[in-house]
Amino acid sequence: MQGLNLSQPGLKHDPQWFKKAVFYEVLVRAFADSKGVGAGDFTGLIQRLDYLQWLGVDCLWLPPFYASPLRDGGYDISDYKAVLPEFGTLPEFTELVSQAHARGIRIVTDLVMNHTSDQHPWFQASRAEPDGPYGDFYVWSDTDDGYDDARIIFVDTEVSNWTFDPVRRQFFWHRFFSHQPDLNFENEAVQEAMFDIV
Repeated sequence: MQGLNLSQPGLKHDPQWFKKAVFYEVLVRAFADSKGVGAGDFTGLIQRLDYLQWLGVDCLWLPPFYASPLRDGGYDISDYKAVLPEFGTLPEFTELVSQAHARGIRIVTDLVMNHTSDQHPWFQASRAEPDGPYGDFYVWSDTDDGYDDARIIFVDTEVSNWTFDPVRRQFFWHRFFSHQPDLNFENEAVQEAMFDIV
C-alpha cells in the first residue's frame, strides 16, 4: 500500500491547522448510504463532501472502520490493513481522502493502538505459540495479580483486567474488554509493527 499524498491541491501546509479547525465526527455507517442497503459507506460520504465543505467543515473525524468483529463498535480491530466490507474498500477510502483533500478537508481517524481484537491473527498466534514470533506481542502472566493499581474500567462486565486463556494456559492483560487484549509495547517487534501500520 502506498502512502497518501498529503500535498494534494486544496491542503495548505499549516502545522497549527487543528487549533482553528472545525471538526465533524462522521459515523460512516450512519451518515450516507450510496447503495440503498440501509448503512452508510465511503462512497456515500464522498457524495456528501460538497455539503460538508459548504457547512465549513475543516476536518472529518472517522471512528474505526478497520476489519473487526464489531464487539466494541470497531474499536476491536482484527486487521489494521483492511476495511470493513460494509464501508467499502481501501481504494474507496483512498478516494475519500483524495476528494476531501481537494476540498481542503482533512481526515483524522481513530487508530486503536493499545489493543487488538482477540480475533486478530497476532493474538491467535500468540496464544497458540508462546515461543513463536508473536508470543510476546501481548502481556501474558502466570498469575492475575499484576498492575493492581489499575482500575477496572467496565465494572459492569469485567471482574478483572486479567483473563485466563485456556489455549495458552496463562492470563492476558486487557485495559478494556476481555475480548481486547493489550499489546505489549515493551516488545520492539510490536513497536515496529505498529509503526508500519501508521
